[in-house]
Amino acid sequence: MKRRPGSQRHTGWCARDHRCNLGEHRSDEILVDLPGHARAVLVRVRASDGREHAEIRVRVALADVDPAARRQLGTLLAGLRDLVTRAAAIRRPCPGRTVA
Repeated sequence: MKRRPGSQRHTGWCARDHRCNLGEHRSDEILVDLPGHARAVLVRVRASDGREHAEIRVRVALADVDPAARRQLGTLLAGLRDLVTRAAAIRRPCPGRTVA
């Protein structure tokens, strides 16, 4: 059920605790953990203006030598760009906008 912007009522996915503040609602964290290699934390957020978004934090272990670490960072950035682009393309169509 869509609520009006700025709604203070909790959503079905809201954690309903101290994470909800300043009019925004936040879900429990979803963790992806590869011990010793990487960790990602995803949180669903409804902002005070009613818009929803995903907040993602990622930590990836980098190589000890700079050239390899730079390659890892480049790969990470390229992958994130692709991921964000694909996720943004899945949005619900806006009223009056045609779907290709």
